[in-house]
This record gives sequence, structure tokens and C-alpha cells, in this order.
Amino acid sequence: MNKASILTLAAFLPRSRANGPGLRSALWVQGCTLRCEGCFNPDFQPFKGGYETSVAEMVALLLAQPDTEGVSFSGGEPFTQAAALAEVAEAVRAAGKGVLIFTGHEAGMLRMSHNPGVQRLLAAADLLAAGPYRRDLPQSHPLLASTNQELVYLTRRYRGVELGPRRSEFRIGTAGMVSATGFPVAP
Repeated sequence: MNKASILTLAAFLPRSRANGPGLRSALWVQGCTLRCEGCFNPDFQPFKGGYETSVAEMVALLLAQPDTEGVSFSGGEPFTQAAALAEVAEAVRAAGKGVLIFTGHEAGMLRMSHNPGVQRLLAAADLLAAGPYRRDLPQSHPLLASTNQELVYLTRRYRGVELGPRRSEFRIGTAGMVSATGFPVAP
């Protein structure tokens, strides 16, 4: 298996309503160099940590959720693992599901990238929530955390889709650990 066929994940939720339109899976990659002040997932920034899984295993997990509309990639920073995520996104799209990517990079910078993995991931995505998080520019949009960020529709799949209200989800694991995901209400 080549390096592109391995993902380092920070977390995975098979089903969520707080990470994009409809019922969807969500996966967070481990590692980010952007270091946005006030990041919601600071534990996902270091490249050490998380756990490895193969692209084939991740695709199988995603496709085993027949009632989900799609998948959201977040992190960390998804474009740090663009080649492997492109493989996942291509398989998910081939199965008729949608792909949303939350990225701290600006869309224009990604489009100008000479990295083939970045271009392949962009081609396999339907929607980007793009731009660095700015704690000093809060907003209450259902998918964006600061006013400098933008939604970039790469296909027609989500254009005109009702995004619903801003949501948060809380889960209590079997060991009593509480985890939160989604978008808290902005101040």
C-alpha cells in the first residue's frame, strides 16, 4: 500500500447532523500547520497522534452508512492529506454521496496549487467551507465560523440546499468521555 492510501485520523463519526447538510459522516484528519488562533480542534493540530487507517477501510466505513447523504472532511487540515482524501472522496462520489471539506486555506490558493493531490481532492469535492478561522470575526452561519470564510460550490449538489440552523452535538462514550462537534452559537 502506498503512502497516499493511508490516512491519519483524529476522529470519525459515522453519523452527524452538525457537520454539514443532512445526515452525514464526518472525519477529522490529524495535523495542521495553519494554527488559527482560537481553533476549535487544537488537539488535531499536531501531526503526531491520531490513528492510521487505510483508504479502503475508510471507504468501507463510509459506504456502510446507507442512509447518510455524504461525508464532511475536517481536521486538522484536510489538504495536508489531500492525495489520500481524494481517493476517499472519489469513491464516496462514485457511490452517489456528497463531499464537503472544511479547510483553513483560501479557495483561490488551493485552486492555484501545483500539488496534484490538492487538485484531485478539489475535483472530487462538492462544497468547500474555506478560509482561516478568525476569532475576532465571529458569525452565526451554519457552516462558517468567521465572516472572512466563504462557501465555494464546486458542483451543483448543494447549491440551493437549505443548510438549517447552526447545530452542536454532544456524545457520551462508554467510558464517560464527552465529545462535542458542530458549531456552537456565535456570541
